[in-house]
Amino acid sequence: QVQLVESGGGLVQTGGSLRLSCAASGIAGFIFRINVMAWYRQAPGNQRELVATITGGGSTNYSDSAEGRFIISRDNAKNSVYLQMNSLKPEDTAVYYCWSSLYGGSWGRGTQVTVAS
Repeated sequence: QVQLVESGGGLVQTGGSLRLSCAASGIAGFIFRINVMAWYRQAPGNQRELVATITGGGSTNYSDSAEGRFIISRDNAKNSVYLQMNSLKPEDTAVYYCWSSLYGGSWGRGTQVTVAS
């Protein structure tokens, strides 16, 4: 079973930036590098929604709300994936979760991002 641990959340002002990190453990590097990783988020009262995905080869995809502001990246040597969030808005406030396609889908516990207006 893969363990995913997110970090980097916090409180930021509107227009600010944050960089989230997700470290995967319990898997070999050659397995990590072939799996799809993603970031999701869930705001209070809302369903969890997809923010961005990245394949093992580095192909990325973004939600409409993230396109042009967020950048997902990965470092296969460190079994890690990142989410650079720029021009943050209050509506970006949510718990952000890391997801791996391994083992039918694995989740981290999330990291809180709060954007103050």
